Amino acid sequence: MTMLENAKKLRSGSLAENVRTIGYALLIALVIRAFLFQPFFIPSSSMESTLLIGDYLFVSKYSYGYSRHSLPFSPGLFSGRIVGIAPTRGDIAVFKVPTDNRTDFIKRVIGLPGDTVQMSGGVLYINDVAVPRQRVDDFVERGPSGNVRRIPQYMETLPNGVSYITLDMTTNSVWDNTGLYIVPEGHYFMMGDNRDNSSDSRVPDVVGYVPFENLVGRAEIIFFSADGSAAFWQFWKWPSAIRWDRLGKWTD
Repeated sequence: MTMLENAKKLRSGSLAENVRTIGYALLIALVIRAFLFQPFFIPSSSMESTLLIGDYLFVSKYSYGYSRHSLPFSPGLFSGRIVGIAPTRGDIAVFKVPTDNRTDFIKRVIGLPGDTVQMSGGVLYINDVAVPRQRVDDFVERGPSGNVRRIPQYMETLPNGVSYITLDMTTNSVWDNTGLYIVPEGHYFMMGDNRDNSSDSRVPDVVGYVPFENLVGRAEIIFFSADGSAAFWQFWKWPSAIRWDRLGKWTD
């Protein structure tokens, strides 16, 4: 065998090894994403002040068991859930919107199967009982131009003792006063913490009741957060754009 043939053989073997390595890495990444953790980016203000635009967090896929929505592109391999574990009232969950079964939303689990849910004067009622809420310090929002807006905040406590902060600019917005919702069996009622700026289960033609099968996972921890003040090429601004105090913060 000539030196040229030896070189070609070595190159061929090296290429095959690189392809195998990349294949293994992709397979491991797919397994982690499908069965353990999936990264999720917060694109809207619907969960303020708990989650901010620019937060990146990990969603645990095993928390509620597995459905077809646990896999990329939601292939119709099976229906229902495998090792299904019901969510707890107050969980922050990522789910596929039932109106298209493709779009990911993130909201808080408010109503369980069989519950009645209603908003009246900005107050949440579950099974005809008002959910206690207490006024706390305003949420201070600073815009890109430096302008400041203060939004009233309330500490809300669900029947199971889970407490969290909600924003409520006014008690007279369109979704602050609703009819009575009766959560069907096998479904959940989801709401954003930013009550006046959230398309959630109060809006039937956008979200409505969320089937158990559509839950993707539970929000766990923020691993990165940026305020959007720096473009990707403005590397000199990156340190000031990162919200350092949010890194490693567990979701409530």
